[in-house]
Amino acid sequence: MTFLMKRKLHFIVCFLFLIFSQNIFSQYKEFKLTQFGDTINAINKDGQKVGKWVTETSELRGEPGFVEEGIYKKGEKDGYWRKYSNQGDLLAMEHYILGGKDGLQQYFSFLGDLEREENWKGYNPDSPYDTIAVYGTGNGEIVDYKIVKALPYSVKDGEWRYFESGRLLRSEQWSVNNLVNPKASASSRTKTPYVKPEKLEKPPAMVEWEKKNKGKKNVIRDGQTHL
Repeated sequence: MTFLMKRKLHFIVCFLFLIFSQNIFSQYKEFKLTQFGDTINAINKDGQKVGKWVTETSELRGEPGFVEEGIYKKGEKDGYWRKYSNQGDLLAMEHYILGGKDGLQQYFSFLGDLEREENWKGYNPDSPYDTIAVYGTGNGEIVDYKIVKALPYSVKDGEWRYFESGRLLRSEQWSVNNLVNPKASASSRTKTPYVKPEKLEKPPAMVEWEKKNKGKKNVIRDGQTHL
């Protein structure tokens, strides 16, 4: 490649970068560029966070720091977000709809073991009304459905599961922030039904002694087995 061709290529690259930079400046008030030239942590002219964000939280009061990455839409978390330790270990996989948790959320220990699974129902601005189930008293069966106005926040909805070293400890079933089966929750305790003890039969020696001394007063049994 000749010197003239190198100069032309350099000029083209600078020209394209200038156009790219002007385009970014016209869209955002603030932003950052990664080492690969990707735009992150952008704030638009309306002051809303948009696009891909990577944030780092430092250690505080003994709590370990972490890094989060995901997408902002209209100033709110949207879609899948991941949380990592400062060493790069995956700690959480979360899903959002405009700032509210929605669907399956998973949380892991620093050793990589699954600790908890949550299910949430997030507010959907395109569906201002929700259909919810009405449960019978004490049996957990659905007896009816009703339409209610959707609320702009997340609610527990679906199965929650808790693990220890890969083993399922317990599960809970939630419906719009209502615990459907409290007997399966952590606070519940299985009650053992009372069983009346069997009546013990008296040994023959005791039966004979009671016959012999029936009706007598001030008779004291000495505990011996002889008559």
